Amino acid sequence: MNTLATRSVERLVRGMPTSDGAGVKLTRVIGQPQLADLDPFLMLDEFGTDNPGDYIAGFPDHPHRGFETVTYMLDGRMRHRDNHGHEGVLVPGSVQWMTAGRGIIHSEMPEQQEGRMRGFQLWINLPAREKMTAPRYQEFEPQRIPTVEVAAARVKVIAGTVEGVSGPIAQPATEPTYLDIELPPGAQFIHDLPAGHAGFVYVYEGAVGIGAGEIVTPVETHDLAVLGDTGAVHIEARTGAAPARLILVAGKPLREPVAKYGPFVMNTREELMQAFQDFQSGRF
Repeated sequence: MNTLATRSVERLVRGMPTSDGAGVKLTRVIGQPQLADLDPFLMLDEFGTDNPGDYIAGFPDHPHRGFETVTYMLDGRMRHRDNHGHEGVLVPGSVQWMTAGRGIIHSEMPEQQEGRMRGFQLWINLPAREKMTAPRYQEFEPQRIPTVEVAAARVKVIAGTVEGVSGPIAQPATEPTYLDIELPPGAQFIHDLPAGHAGFVYVYEGAVGIGAGEIVTPVETHDLAVLGDTGAVHIEARTGAAPARLILVAGKPLREPVAKYGPFVMNTREELMQAFQDFQSGRF
């Protein structure tokens, strides 16, 4: 019998259609009016389309400072290039973890003319002490992302630990958990998250219930469930429906002031102005 306290669903958020880059169509889930941020998470975008016209223009050269981006590809191929000499191609199942630090200029462009492009980009804040750190680029091929079978659940461990198996990504400042979970109809997954960590579940296929006993919240496709900050998350795929796929993400809040504008995230307005000056002066 499981005696772990159960995390409640504090609220449900529906993604908002938008576009970014050179017109790439996507759904913004965190970083929109319903959910401006969820410390330490600043933005979550889901992209997914079979229409090349929705993605072919890509994300030409653009700057970042003061945070990290995590791109997780489900389908398609995307090429990354930046002004610090890093280059790589994201393929289905791969992950890119980029630390912008004091400044980076990069592009993310499709490596395909047709077919499906689908995945997520998550922005994670950096603490004040690390905002001006050296930029860093990490790329993890699909075979470097471990998969764990927990009862009927199939879990890809991008960051964090499941059943003693740890993902390849570690960030001491925010101690992130990032799991991609597949649940057959009626299957359950229970995972204990560190107390105080902010967490969410985003369902991208099927539907689930989150909670235990008499308090279970239904979460549909394209819903984000903001979790309470104590205990384990209980997730169960809907019986008699299609399999469910979702991401479970959590991290340690930084509890610092956030000043953000476009591609820059700092702690004060003065630091934001300096970021623009440094970019325009070619100091990235």
